[in-house]
Amino acid sequence: MSRSDAFAKTGRTAVQQNIQGTLEFLQKYPPFNQMDIVHLSFLIENCQLRFYAEGEKIISPEDGPVEFFYIVKQGRIYGERRKGQDSGKETTFEITSGECFPIAALLGERATRTSHLAAEDTFCLLLDKASFIKLFSQCSAFRDFSVRGISSLLDHANQQVQTRAAETLGSQYSMETSLAELSMRQPINCAGHLPLHKAVQLMHEQQIGSLVITDELQRPQGIFTLRDLRRVIADANADLRQPISELMTLNPFHLPPHASAFDAALAMTERHIAHVCVVQDGRLVGVVSERDLFSLQRVDLVHLARAVRHASSIEVLVQLRDEIRSLVDRMIAHGASSEQVTRLITLLNDHMVSRVIELCIEEQGDPGVEFTWLVFGSEGRKEQTLYTDQDNGILFEASSQEEANAVRQKLLPLAREINLALDDCGFMLCKGNIMAGNAELCLSRQEWSRRFSKIVREASPENLLYSTIYFDLRAIWGPIEGCQALRRELLSMIRGNNMFQRMMAQSAIQNKPPLGGLFRNFALDKKGAEKDTLDLKIKGLAPFVDGVRVLALAHGVESSNTSERIRQLVGRGVIERLDGDAYVEAYHFIQLIRMQQHQQQARNDLAYSNRIYPDELNHLDRRILRESFRQAQRLQASLTFRYQL
Repeated sequence: MSRSDAFAKTGRTAVQQNIQGTLEFLQKYPPFNQMDIVHLSFLIENCQLRFYAEGEKIISPEDGPVEFFYIVKQGRIYGERRKGQDSGKETTFEITSGECFPIAALLGERATRTSHLAAEDTFCLLLDKASFIKLFSQCSAFRDFSVRGISSLLDHANQQVQTRAAETLGSQYSMETSLAELSMRQPINCAGHLPLHKAVQLMHEQQIGSLVITDELQRPQGIFTLRDLRRVIADANADLRQPISELMTLNPFHLPPHASAFDAALAMTERHIAHVCVVQDGRLVGVVSERDLFSLQRVDLVHLARAVRHASSIEVLVQLRDEIRSLVDRMIAHGASSEQVTRLITLLNDHMVSRVIELCIEEQGDPGVEFTWLVFGSEGRKEQTLYTDQDNGILFEASSQEEANAVRQKLLPLAREINLALDDCGFMLCKGNIMAGNAELCLSRQEWSRRFSKIVREASPENLLYSTIYFDLRAIWGPIEGCQALRRELLSMIRGNNMFQRMMAQSAIQNKPPLGGLFRNFALDKKGAEKDTLDLKIKGLAPFVDGVRVLALAHGVESSNTSERIRQLVGRGVIERLDGDAYVEAYHFIQLIRMQQHQQQARNDLAYSNRIYPDELNHLDRRILRESFRQAQRLQASLTFRYQL
């Protein structure tokens, strides 16, 4: 008997002597906790137990095609992967109890690209390749995990989040119900030449609140709603014989059938509309209304946004903050992703900021100057959580420096009142005074342009810090054209400045993801009140935000949202598709953990904090969080290689 055969026989005997213990171990971890007993029994029956001493090699690229599927039963595995032939850089990671490897190499029938070594004395369960393939073909839970990897774990984690949150809420309803399911009724439409009185009669007979006007190919040309009807009736000169085409709202907003109820609710909230056309291949196939959303209880978003936009006072807006918090609870409980929730919070915050500006103008008086309210940072990226401070400024047009100074003096008193009112509404005053009431952030477009140009030309530490704030800008009130022109000018400045790009990249890799060395899962703070914690915002989210910003600005991507930047970079071939998907998933999982913590703190009337104790997370969340930090490491390693840092 060969040495390898002897090892295998001893290993199988060890498993067979402890079948119940092995079963109980596997049932603690995904995907094994989702597998039925028949498939688990097959796995255990064909497993062998192998011991690896600290520092011993388990598998490496030199070993050729992988022959076993490994499950860490006890101990820790240390991995190294070389990032390129010209680069001596290596990234490291750890695999702990309940985790398995190397699935991609097994499925690809190739050697692993990663060297795996025992970081300490370690026991692994080994399943031979033939048994792995059989289990893969027969067990859907195992197959899903093997094919989708961390994505399947994220699905499982999100299900747990929804279950936990729904325990305190009412019956569930689907966040992802498609518009095809919602708009089952054949859409009621008409031609543009139909007289107004006949169009109204048709709406009455069909008991509908909107009528879509289409051409001969069923392509939407316009929409006529009860709101339009009220406008027409209010006109004393209205002619009921007018063709509906002269009274309709042109180019109605539309979504495809596969879009979700959440997409429709968000669109209604953003655009102040009550109907969304459902269009496939250019043809009208349905209409979704607020009433349709009401059947799914999605309309609370639309109604809440409307309440914010029409609030009569700052006091009313303060009260509505609690309703926003409750809505976020319900959204998380009923299936919203962290990306959807941050978009929702940002949208409602945009409405609230806009209403605060309008109320302050009513109270303080119109300054008589047109201006644009800019937001930076997380609000600029549409990535806000409930815990947020103010990062804002003002942009206005001026033909000379003298005019700019005069306009600034008119706007500053109003801007300071707006900042104070926003603080009352839960948007904390910025400790760094990154606020519109600061004269240095109430600027003409030419002044903003000069400021941005100086940041790019003179890449001092202070200016690099400013770039992480100001370069994620967005207009949320007032004319948007000046902001759009400023953003295009900024992209042009950066695209032609390789030195500034390199310095941004150098700055972006300073916040290292909190992964420890060989013997630690996470690198935690060691002293003071923050002992044994890590900062999800600074150490978890910032590496993605800062790293992706560098690539987006360097390649002319106009979007300021991190996920959208990644998708556009994938589309331009800057980031590989699989890497982009992994970055997005990792980023949003960290954001989800952060939002859960903020919601829990709000319910317990505690101060908001981005710090967590990883030991308080369940095993699945810790595992995915660690993998998410590894993705941040990979992004930073790619920046290091790309810019030769």
